Amino acid sequence: MNEQIALSVQNVYKVFGKRPAEAVKRLKAGKTREEVSALGTAAVIDASFDVRAGEIFVVMGLSGSGKSTLIRTLNGLQPQTAGSVVVGGTDISTISDGELRKVRQQKISMVFQHFALMPHRTVADNAAYALEVQGVAKAERLARAEKVLKLVGLEGWGDKFPAELSGGMQQRVGLARALCAETDILLMDEAFSALDPLIRREMQEQLVALQADLGKTIVFITHDLNEAMFLGDRIAVMRDGRIVQIGTPDDILTHPANDYVAQFVQDVDRTRVLTAGSVMEPARAVVNLSGGPRNALRTMRDLQTSAAFVVDRRRTFFGTVRDRDVMHLVESRAPDLAAAVRNGNGPVRAETPLSELFGLAVESPIPLPVVDDEGRLVGVIPRVTLLAALGNVPSSTTDIPIVESAPAPIPEQEVTRTLNKTSMDVTTSAEGGTR
Repeated sequence: MNEQIALSVQNVYKVFGKRPAEAVKRLKAGKTREEVSALGTAAVIDASFDVRAGEIFVVMGLSGSGKSTLIRTLNGLQPQTAGSVVVGGTDISTISDGELRKVRQQKISMVFQHFALMPHRTVADNAAYALEVQGVAKAERLARAEKVLKLVGLEGWGDKFPAELSGGMQQRVGLARALCAETDILLMDEAFSALDPLIRREMQEQLVALQADLGKTIVFITHDLNEAMFLGDRIAVMRDGRIVQIGTPDDILTHPANDYVAQFVQDVDRTRVLTAGSVMEPARAVVNLSGGPRNALRTMRDLQTSAAFVVDRRRTFFGTVRDRDVMHLVESRAPDLAAAVRNGNGPVRAETPLSELFGLAVESPIPLPVVDDEGRLVGVIPRVTLLAALGNVPSSTTDIPIVESAPAPIPEQEVTRTLNKTSMDVTTSAEGGTR
């Protein structure tokens, strides 16, 4: 993740009413939203956060929490009453209207909930509108619009009119218009909330895919917790105008800041939010591929385990070995451990959601190995840890197939005898060779 700050919000207040400055003064002195209501409506109270370049930052809250007002302060549609909003290094609260228009044209675009398409313009013209405002020649802006329409799945629809499109397709046009402007920052205010559930999920998945390709900085507003958990790299939870917690989906779910957040997330499907990396444990039984069978067998004996994970010196994961297989290699004086390595179900990635791990865990008699992007072993997930991570699973369950447990380790005395015997054989052979 790029740590460069694309958008910085510091101590922002937004109060609607006749005496907003006085309301802010009293709020800063400790008065509540209700206590200053005679002076104005405090929609946003002391909001502060930074959005990193390339991340999806989700602002989540119920109706009336202030989230939509907050996003409109980020591009100056509703200037803040107090505080600062810095977009790409420019404090938009200190610039002229003309300079603010340039910021909107060049640095920050917005996708609205209700599409806001112009019905008398074609899909391509709607998508290219921001470029028209910027003064880009018609041929160039239409060419760029067609490329973006292809990105959002609307290739070949450029000559149609909005009325000929479904709701989901119209929202794709709105997204294309924002992307066509080629700004670094996208603001999306409840952008998918008016769509049917299936189309909404499809748009969420497409946004994630586009983000992976384009690397935009996105501030996404939603009242839907599952949407926030699916999209957000980080989430800000709002209540009554204030941000009550900022964190990753894992943070919000596993360490809620207060009872409000805890109640908010209690019905979330944890298996689709938590990942392998968030529940894994350090791997204890790890052997080096180059260490050979004797070293591997000795390690498993000392740890009293029947299996171990095999890595190289860079900790790249190769598979697992069982003590009985390694015992056979030792007894046959084989110098190479590779012959005993099993691949099994293979490792899982740290970002894999828990929902995809249960089948693998049921089939595997040993903990699931977890690897990073470079294939290095970073942890393991025992079956009991996977079940415990659910936390709020229902008590009633259906029958599951019985699977064989991991075999008991070879008795320590037997392993020690084998190691000693083969060690003596090796010594005797070496001595015989010197005579």
